[in-house]
Amino acid sequence: MNTHRNPRALCTATVLLFHLVGTAQSLTDAETLDQMRYDVRYLASDRLEGRESGTPGEKLAVDYIAAKYGNVGLMPYGDDATYLQAFTFNAEPELGTANAMQLGRKHLKLEEDYYLLPYSGNGSVFGKVMKMGYGISAPELGNDDLPDSVSLKDRVVALSISSPDGIHPHSKFLAYHNLQARAQKAADRGAAAVLFYNDDPATEAPDPRLSAKVGPLSIPVLFLKGDSYQEMAIDGNPCVISADIKREKRTAYNVVGLLDNGAPNVVVIGAHLDHLGYGAEGSLHRGEPAIHNGADDNASGVAVLLQLARDLSDKESGAGQQAHANDYLFVAFSGEEKGLYGSNYWTKNPTVPISEINYMINMDMVGRLDSARHLAISGTGTSPLWDSVLAELRKPVPIRGKRGAFNADTLSIKTSAGGVGPSDHTSFYLQGVPAIHFFTGTHADYHKPSDDEDKINYEGMLRITRFIESMLTRLDSKPKLPFTKTEEANKEDAPRFKVTLGVVPDYMFDGKGMRIDGLTEGKPAANAGLKVGDVVVKLGSLEITDMMSYMKALAVFNKGDTAKVKVMRDGQALEADVTF
Repeated sequence: MNTHRNPRALCTATVLLFHLVGTAQSLTDAETLDQMRYDVRYLASDRLEGRESGTPGEKLAVDYIAAKYGNVGLMPYGDDATYLQAFTFNAEPELGTANAMQLGRKHLKLEEDYYLLPYSGNGSVFGKVMKMGYGISAPELGNDDLPDSVSLKDRVVALSISSPDGIHPHSKFLAYHNLQARAQKAADRGAAAVLFYNDDPATEAPDPRLSAKVGPLSIPVLFLKGDSYQEMAIDGNPCVISADIKREKRTAYNVVGLLDNGAPNVVVIGAHLDHLGYGAEGSLHRGEPAIHNGADDNASGVAVLLQLARDLSDKESGAGQQAHANDYLFVAFSGEEKGLYGSNYWTKNPTVPISEINYMINMDMVGRLDSARHLAISGTGTSPLWDSVLAELRKPVPIRGKRGAFNADTLSIKTSAGGVGPSDHTSFYLQGVPAIHFFTGTHADYHKPSDDEDKINYEGMLRITRFIESMLTRLDSKPKLPFTKTEEANKEDAPRFKVTLGVVPDYMFDGKGMRIDGLTEGKPAANAGLKVGDVVVKLGSLEITDMMSYMKALAVFNKGDTAKVKVMRDGQALEADVTF
């Protein structure tokens, strides 16, 4: 008996009903092209408004895919015997309607005179302004702007965003430049609100963009634009603040269906269904909000996923006849554009035991096969069998009994070994599952409103579909794939970073700190004994409250530096030395 069918299996009558109403029929290649075109046109239509996670447009996509699963006859394998697996996430914050500020006798205008910083808390405050320099307490460096002898209770604390020796890479106060940490220090001392201002022409104003990845402090934190700070020349000026940032939780859905062949192992076939709505974080569009239809990214991958479900369920086709050595779990993930939210959630709340997964295949942006037929396959180092199977595919492989063979030499394939990349296969690799990713390359329309259906190469999508089917056929004759760890390029050290911890952050973690979701052997975190699941809360002298503060802290260090890292592990605080 397969344990993955045990307590979640549907009753026999329900399963029978799905197979009666959803028996797949063989499609010719021309019919397959028409079906994939129909799928992409719907998913990338304006009606779905860009399929941003947690929106009505995403739900339309979810319902469409679930209906297709039902037509094929897949068993529902989400929550409560349905195709849908729900998860919640922090939506992008928005300014509320109750924002107001008065400084002395002057009523200040939001955005014109001041703005709220991303980590501002909400609330109404009335208090007197108290200027406290830079808010930097560093007695060891000869500067203490917040001495214990001065009470900040119920005061509106005004702080310069500069430092005693300015803001530059060689400042001896570099470890104290973080404004969020300064505001937190003032809040810990009883401040009712913090007003930052800029009296240093060489210092840039702080980024005003709100982000779901930045958690709020307990008090309002504002930045006074331009010369507004000069209103505070008289210490003790009264100040009234109302801060209102709407931080909502939203629900998104993975769509999960099983083709049950009675096999001991399961192959996961995945593609993300979500995109950027009207231009969410990650959009490269500049200008007025516009629908990002995401035809290539990733209506194309979902269309291939649905076609694979049809073909593998079709017992009359070559693909269906040979697909008995594994069960197949089809998962359309949401939240990929937010940071692999859906696949992260599924792998931590799997509807099939991770131990039963043979391997995972991910399709993300497979709709723009160029004239040279370039196809990138990443993750081939996650099992030693990937390269050998690809070598076998250089010979014609029968995949569709009625339609001859497929020859991989008709594709120009470029492979890369790394298991970590910017798509959903990463979540499976981090759980020890061999996982590969199919990708036809980026283009000028990437993450822009111009990624539309009329640019899709459907013949190319069909070629990739047949290639994946030929790979599945070869792998059906193999034992369960062994997993291997891969050497990773540093994903966290963008050009502004000189060092890396060698970790994969958990982007869905919304507690205090940065949770480690994966480790690279031989890198500083692994060498220091850190583990997956540890939450980094301090790096050197810098408090880590979220991803943003973690990245800013990382930028402080140079190669060869040694620093203490503080983590929370199973509720206990631990410290270790990391050497970069």
